[in-house]
Amino acid sequence: MIIDHIGITVSNFSGSKAFYTRTLAPLGIEVVKDGEGWALFGKDGKGEFWIGEYGDAPKPIHIAFAAADRAQVQAFYDAAIGAGGRDNGAPGLRGHYHPDYFGAFVFDPDGHNIEAVCHDPG
Repeated sequence: MIIDHIGITVSNFSGSKAFYTRTLAPLGIEVVKDGEGWALFGKDGKGEFWIGEYGDAPKPIHIAFAAADRAQVQAFYDAAIGAGGRDNGAPGLRGHYHPDYFGAFVFDPDGHNIEAVCHDPG
């Protein structure tokens, strides 16, 4: 990863924390540290994705999380939809990016476009 971490402002911290906890679990991503109004998600104790109530929520952005395989992309999508996310592209190949690009897209509670992607062949 070329970025140490990324953070986004959310409008409803408890709702967004619940959404991301459930949505990112299939990718092996969990809360590694949290405090009043903020949470840090990552793997193996290393936080890379922050959410928090820091003022006005920004305009929606796009974040793509790496998936180990296509099954994780599907599990991410199912978990996100089950957690209240809105569909923005069901799991599938996106050949216009490259032949093995397998991704799924959902909108989080603030309208951020959240993706899980696997670049490995089927």
